[in-house]
Amino acid sequence: MKRPATMTILLTALAPVSWGTTYAVTTEFLPPDRPLFTGLMRALPAGLLLLALTRVLPRGVWWAKAAALGALNIGVFFPLLFVSAYRLPGGMAAVVGSVGPLFVVGLSALLLGQRPAARTLVAGVVAAFGVSLVVLKGAGALDVVGVLAAVASTASMAAGTVLTKRWGRPDGVGPLVLTGWQLTAGGLLIAPVAFLAEGAPPALDGRAAGGYLYLALANTALAYWLWFRGIGRLNATQVGFLGPLSPLTAAVVGWAALGQALAPLQVAGMALAFGATLAGQLGAGRRAGRRAGRPPSFSFAEKTARKDSMDLTGQALRR
Repeated sequence: MKRPATMTILLTALAPVSWGTTYAVTTEFLPPDRPLFTGLMRALPAGLLLLALTRVLPRGVWWAKAAALGALNIGVFFPLLFVSAYRLPGGMAAVVGSVGPLFVVGLSALLLGQRPAARTLVAGVVAAFGVSLVVLKGAGALDVVGVLAAVASTASMAAGTVLTKRWGRPDGVGPLVLTGWQLTAGGLLIAPVAFLAEGAPPALDGRAAGGYLYLALANTALAYWLWFRGIGRLNATQVGFLGPLSPLTAAVVGWAALGQALAPLQVAGMALAFGATLAGQLGAGRRAGRRAGRPPSFSFAEKTARKDSMDLTGQALRR
């Protein structure tokens, strides 16, 4: 893998690593039982800040595209993610989320025409299994609504990732602008739901304000800018395989900052998931490299036209 691609992967990986700190910040700094308000505070202030900095609004069809991407990546994803986290036992929500690479692989085949390799599929399954060893604790009755919310949130983010890759960006628009559009659109979608479901915003002390400030700036504005920047430079499968880094980071933060012990089986699961993530990156990168190195393919009509052109050129040279 070339050095520029490696650097892009490392920078993009900072996004799910940052998202892995969300659980610790939420439990230690923020008011309890306000998932929708937390999602709103993550998205809308960050989006408005980026809009103020870039001063670029969508044009034409990009109003609809930005709204759709904002809904999938932010507005639908955030609320469903928090619903699943509150209703499911232990780390089940993270386990469901770790199958995101498989959703991305399937949607890439449908929307981008990228056929998955067997190695990529196996890596996705192994990554999900490794994450399950890390975060899944104890048995318990599963909440159907929680499971459906977890699956839907994962599918929403995967669809947003693939569509972001498919649509690209308008001419002259960078990833920072696109990030601002999506965060603002997603935040505006969350706002009425949050106020209807949870009522007025809670009173915030300095600790909570600092937590929301971190979530809005580092955890959301910066992280999503790196994420969408990576989508523009990597293929969708490579980006999708960075998702398992989020629950792995959450486990490490819980161990290092919150005193949560890691059993040997969890350490083994971390190694397994991380190795599968690397394998997925290498496999997707090699396939992309091979596609880039192939000569262009032509239709029958194009081949015939090229042959006629070559024949005419040869006749002219013979003359």
